[in-house]
Amino acid sequence: MVTMSPNEETLAKARRGDHAAFAEIVREHQSMVFGLACHFVRDRAIAEEIAQEVFLELYQSLGAMKSTDHVKFWLRRVAGHRCIDSARRRKIQPLVTLEDIPEPAAAAVTDDPILAATLRRYVGTLPEAARMVVIMRYQEDLAPSEIAELLEMPVNTVKSHLQRSLALLREKMTRCLGGVSV
Repeated sequence: MVTMSPNEETLAKARRGDHAAFAEIVREHQSMVFGLACHFVRDRAIAEEIAQEVFLELYQSLGAMKSTDHVKFWLRRVAGHRCIDSARRRKIQPLVTLEDIPEPAAAAVTDDPILAATLRRYVGTLPEAARMVVIMRYQEDLAPSEIAELLEMPVNTVKSHLQRSLALLREKMTRCLGGVSV
């Protein structure tokens, strides 16, 4: 007899229609899905809508889930795509233009919440695909190959998005810090 891990057992129960088991799967992964969405769209209400869409899709696709690892992979992939779709539907424009960026002369301080908020704002100005790549790389700590698989794009495209995005973010942050290199 093959013994299943508790998580695999929960998945099996959810596939058989056990709503409590599905709720447990949602609780286990909701912070990851919501975090991805929230960092991408930077609007709590929209992030909640995206997370709901993703979990509704998961419920409808439970039969295709092979393992708990597959569920996690699937959730990241679908959340990434739903975020990009949402941004395109809403035609989200960058909230900050380069002209709106103040140019303080103060040097950067580590763990500075204002600096962190500024960086999040700048990440929000990146194009949809590049923004999702940056968020998956630095928030979810995924390797470029994992991001490529999740977003169904070539690894070199992921690396290009990262390289261009980091160069752009570095340039914006340097301007923000009054020419101090970051």
